[in-house]
Amino acid sequence: MGSSYYQFCPVAKAMELLDERWTLLIVRELVTGSEHFNELRRGVPRMSPTLLSKRLQQLVRAGIVERRTEGTEVRYVLTPAGDELRPVVEALSVWGVRWIGELGDEDLDPKLLLWDMHRRVDAEAVPEGRTVVQFQFPDVPARNRRWWLVITAAGADVCDADPGFTVAVTVTAGLRRVIEVWRGDLSWSDALRTGALEVQGPEAMRRAVPRWFTLPAYAAAPRPLEPAPVSPRRPE
Repeated sequence: MGSSYYQFCPVAKAMELLDERWTLLIVRELVTGSEHFNELRRGVPRMSPTLLSKRLQQLVRAGIVERRTEGTEVRYVLTPAGDELRPVVEALSVWGVRWIGELGDEDLDPKLLLWDMHRRVDAEAVPEGRTVVQFQFPDVPARNRRWWLVITAAGADVCDADPGFTVAVTVTAGLRRVIEVWRGDLSWSDALRTGALEVQGPEAMRRAVPRWFTLPAYAAAPRPLEPAPVSPRRPE
């Protein structure tokens, strides 16, 4: 746990734990369903494995997370105390999308975008069998330009190399535009109409793609009338 604020205020006491760098983002990942170490790593890709392990240990000691071992499998699960942070994380996400300023180029991460999308697939809307959605981001470096979501009844997998399956639809757009759609800043229909986003594939598939994904809850948050301020950068 970080240094004390030496205040009896419950906000101060809570922030002694949650204000340490990355801690609340780990809680965010746990809230959204990640349980295994490698899953958590994919949700915080710029965090070192050593620091992630340290933060998880702190959360376990604080009674926020339970470390469960089942054979060779280790899972990290929110305790009742940790689960009570769910509305806190959700409220912060809504506040952030409403009031924090524009995204910088360094905030745009295709790996994180696809990881978030893969856990918000609407299984009932996707065709039966295997459905592969390819994403192409022409404006990013070649090594991160193409991604695949492989969706089956067992779940969805994110691939950064061609999995070799038939592609149902291909979505081509600038990375910023797709993130704006995902955040609710830009509607899918407006992105298509303006040419910011292109979908290739059979017509029925092209029309159905938006229904295959459930946008994050914060995407529906009403935006303020005044532009949001640009957020200050926190030093690394």
